[in-house]
This record gives sequence, structure tokens and C-alpha cells, in this order.
Amino acid sequence: MSKMTRRALFSGAGATAAVALLGGVPGSTSGATAEVFEVNHTPEQWRRILTPAQYSVLREESTEWPGSSRLNAEHRAGVFACAGCNLPLFRSGDKFDSGTGWPSFTRPIAGAIRTRADHSLGVVRTEAHCRRCGGHLGHVFNDGPAPTGQRWCMNGVAMNFVASRH
Repeated sequence: MSKMTRRALFSGAGATAAVALLGGVPGSTSGATAEVFEVNHTPEQWRRILTPAQYSVLREESTEWPGSSRLNAEHRAGVFACAGCNLPLFRSGDKFDSGTGWPSFTRPIAGAIRTRADHSLGVVRTEAHCRRCGGHLGHVFNDGPAPTGQRWCMNGVAMNFVASRH
């Protein structure tokens, strides 16, 4: 864990607040209904499978610091898969630089992600999570580029990149 300065703390908090104030995706599902996932582990099992940072984001719905993900600089052809269960989530061709500090995509792979309303910051956002293991990935906003107009703003630590073989 790197040392956090007061300036970096307030910069990160400002970026997080700005992200929180943007709108969500219509038609997301509510978190009120218990969801069933194909991959299930106890908290102790997840802690053995995941790094502490991955556990914090995927299982406790934390957010990594903006600009901290190595996946921001990943531009090779391939897929971004869930760090919890290896389900392919996004194709590299749908990745773009949103300027937010988090890996961003215009759309997920069909059927890979579920969404639900997130009221955690006092505003309604749309949380994205892996449909197979339920791991928290990030949020989706309606301020992205064509062709979808969406910005799937993901925590890089919640994903692994798998390069395409040529």
C-alpha cells in the first residue's frame, strides 16, 4: 500500500464524489432481492483465493484509488475477466480512456454482468457485479461514448487481463 498524502486523499475523494453524482442505467435490478450465484465460497475461502485488495473490492464493495490500476495502461487485444471466478466480462475493443482513473468500457460481454441500484453514497448509482460469483466490479454511468453512451467504470483489481493468442 502506498503512502497517502492529504492532497491525494482529497483528490481521490473528489473524483469519487464526482463519479457518484453521475446518473445510472435505467432498468437495473434492486439489491433488495437475494441473488443466487453459480460460484459461492465462504468469506474464509474467498480470503484464501483473493488478494486482500481483490477481497476488499469484490467481496466488500470497496473502490480502488483512481489511477492505481495496471489495467488502465492495458491496450493489447484480449478479454478482461473476473478476478474471483475468471468469467470473461469485457472485450479489449470496448475499452476506452474515460479520464476518470479507472478502466472503462462501452459495454460488457452479453450476459456476463448483472446490475442493481446502489444507494450507498446517498445518490442512486448502478452497481455492476459478476453474474457468476457476485463480485463487485464497479458502476455504470450514462456518460460514455458511442455506440452505447455508457461508461462501465470498473475497478481494475476486480479483473484479470487475458491476452488473445495470435
